[in-house]
Amino acid sequence: MSLSGTVPRWQHGGMELRPSYPVRSRRLLLRPLRRSDAAALAAYRGLPEVCRYVPFEPMDAGRIADRLAGEWARTALDAEGQSLTLGVELAATGDLVGDVVLFWHSREHRGGEVGYVFHPGYGGRGYATEAVHALLHLAFDRLGLHRVIARIDARNRASAALAARLGMRQEAHLVRNEWFKGEWSDELDFALVEDEWLAQHRGGSPSCGQGTQ
Repeated sequence: MSLSGTVPRWQHGGMELRPSYPVRSRRLLLRPLRRSDAAALAAYRGLPEVCRYVPFEPMDAGRIADRLAGEWARTALDAEGQSLTLGVELAATGDLVGDVVLFWHSREHRGGEVGYVFHPGYGGRGYATEAVHALLHLAFDRLGLHRVIARIDARNRASAALAARLGMRQEAHLVRNEWFKGEWSDELDFALVEDEWLAQHRGGSPSCGQGTQ
């Protein structure tokens, strides 16, 4: 039961996420991707070094256009199995510096996953940490998820450090668990559950503007 003594909304199957855009953080705007973002997306999603440890190959203009017309066009979540990809824009300049994604895996277990891809030219300023923190607010506070995970290639130390800065616990190191881009790779599994999220924010939301990404 909830604190009010009523059955939580998620137990009635009423979970959904329909953000008002843009979603604002201290320096960033999270908003749906647009066709006009194609060139900015290609500037980092087309780089081999950006794609090295993520489950896609460098993207050309055609593939980005297909994604923009397809799965990246979603602006809300109303059923498990869906994902919501949002562009990360600098509020001060309008530059698109990356994108983040929230996967809704299970309604029954209230489970989800986050992912993130950023332009390396904007690294070292805390933008990725700030953006994923805002995404976690949507996951826990708006959608009502109980548990959010991040799955990271063990060689991607910067991504693992970002998850740790967000208060996510490393729960597993899976050794050579996946044939990935021509070789066996290790996977690090991080997670955060709702009571841990709430404990982090009892004294107010911590600053997420610092960090290496």
